[in-house]
Amino acid sequence: MTTSLYPPVSLYTESSPNPNSMKFVVNFPLAPEGLSFDYADASEAIATGKSSPLVVALFGFDFVKRVFIASNFVTVTKDDETEWEEVLFELKHFVRAYFSDQKPVFAQQTVDANTTKVEADSPTVQKIKAVLDQYIRPAVESDGGAISFHSFNEEDGTVKVLLQGSCSGCPSSTLTLKAGIENLLTRLVPDVKQVEAEGV
Repeated sequence: MTTSLYPPVSLYTESSPNPNSMKFVVNFPLAPEGLSFDYADASEAIATGKSSPLVVALFGFDFVKRVFIASNFVTVTKDDETEWEEVLFELKHFVRAYFSDQKPVFAQQTVDANTTKVEADSPTVQKIKAVLDQYIRPAVESDGGAISFHSFNEEDGTVKVLLQGSCSGCPSSTLTLKAGIENLLTRLVPDVKQVEAEGV
C-alpha cells in the first residue's frame, strides 16, 4: 500500500497584477514553510538544489516562460503572444491531474538541501525578516508572488529583497516596492533607510 502525498485535490486559479502570470492554488502545502523556488527555464528545474519534476513538466508547454512555487500555490508566467483564455483550461486540468496522480513537486534532495540552512542573523536583520514575514509576505503571496530577504548593508541602511513569481517583471512591482515595502520597513525598523529589489 502506497501512502498519498496529497489529499483529494481542490484547485482554483487567481489572476495577479502581472497580466502574464496566473496563480494555481491547491489545498495542501507545496513548498516547505518560508521557502520559495523560482525557475526562469527548464534547465533550472533539473539543477542540484532546485530539482522539480513538476516544473520540468510545466515547461513542456511552449507558452510557459517562468514557474514559481511557494506555500500552497504555483505561479505560471506565459509569453506575451498567448492569451489565458486559450490555455487556462488545459493547464488547470494538467495541474489537477499531476497532483491527483500523486507525483512529487520536488526531488527529495531539493527539500533536504533547502531545509538545513541555518544562519545567525543580527538583531536588525531579525527585525527586517519579522516585518517581511508578518506584514509583507502575505500580501505579496496573495498576488501570486513572493518576497524574501536578500541582504542588509549596515553602513548605508539598504535592504535588498528578492521579488519572485508574478512580481518578477510585473509593471507595478517597483511601485509596490517603494510605496509599500520601503515605507513600512523604514517606519518599523529605524536602521533601514531604503529598499532595493534584486531580480526584477
